[in-house]
Amino acid sequence: MLTPSVVASPHAHAPVSIERTMRLVMLALLPATLLGLWQFGWPAIFLFLVTLCAALLFEALALILAGKPLKPSLLDGSALLTGWLLALTLPPWAPWWIGFLGAFVAIVIGKQVFGGLGQNLFNPAMVARVVLLVSFPLEMTQWVGPEPLFFAQAPGLGDALTISLDGLAAPWDAMSGASILGQVDLALQQGGDLGAAMPALFPPLSALLGGIPGSLGETSALLLLLGGLFLLRKGVIDWVIPVAVLLGVVVPASLLHLIDPSRFAAPLLHLLAGATLLTAFFIATDPVTSPVSRMGQAVFGAGIGLLIYLIRTFGAYPEGAAFAILLMNAATPMLDHYLKPRIFGRDRRGQPLPVPEEATGQATAGHATAPATGEGK
Repeated sequence: MLTPSVVASPHAHAPVSIERTMRLVMLALLPATLLGLWQFGWPAIFLFLVTLCAALLFEALALILAGKPLKPSLLDGSALLTGWLLALTLPPWAPWWIGFLGAFVAIVIGKQVFGGLGQNLFNPAMVARVVLLVSFPLEMTQWVGPEPLFFAQAPGLGDALTISLDGLAAPWDAMSGASILGQVDLALQQGGDLGAAMPALFPPLSALLGGIPGSLGETSALLLLLGGLFLLRKGVIDWVIPVAVLLGVVVPASLLHLIDPSRFAAPLLHLLAGATLLTAFFIATDPVTSPVSRMGQAVFGAGIGLLIYLIRTFGAYPEGAAFAILLMNAATPMLDHYLKPRIFGRDRRGQPLPVPEEATGQATAGHATAPATGEGK
């Protein structure tokens, strides 16, 4: 007779899993990604594929060196999503080695050095983004306007390979320029009236639909917003961090714009241009590197939004999303320490909640009558 094996309880079955979460996030990113690949053509496609494949390669090598099984980690989608997010933050015509090196930094330094999935303190894709930006400022700040796939001005396969292998070269280097945020920053440095220049610098409809220079993840604010709402609808993310990030950007931008519109851009620019929406819905909501409590998440998100605005407006870099995320990632342990979620049955200070006398009397009566009815046996 076979004795059934006994497994310790509790036995909880839920549809939530790492694989499901990663698949849903990638599904939410897919429309904006496909639009970006179509708009920026073959060089963007090559860079995207190199970054994803390199992320999987370095994940496998790190697992082999650590003596861990390959299949569970490679198939859970975490490495693939890290490479995906990194690719969306890169200039779409950057050389192939930017994506390859960025994948190494993200997977090995940003993730596996800390112990792998769930152990990293900083968002791996943003670690790679900052390292690349500081180390290779020229390659990381060469932007091109959308040249849709198969259009007359778009590079063919041969030209795309040249761009991917050697970087921008004539005649394609003439197409490079600053992003929208970079143009705004340049206009401020030259002492121009930003309010008068904004209609020509920043067409809101193009930013909404995806017709402005920028990274692969800045293609369409509308599609990124719809992807974020999809994640909210599926319960993959909570609303607290995205709303806090957006308010952290909009509130100071609105106040300073009202004070001096010629010096400070309107909040719509900061919402639609750059990586604001990508950050709010897809990067800041990483459960590993964000606080646990809702109050901590609100402070975390508001801090990211405020830092994005401050770096864009007063800092040396036109875009501050990656720096803002890493700074608030570093603050997450402190937020978790001081803004702990309330324990059931205790107040915010951890003290037991008072028990009403009626409940105490009922509980005493129940214990007294239980042996007489046989229910306590």
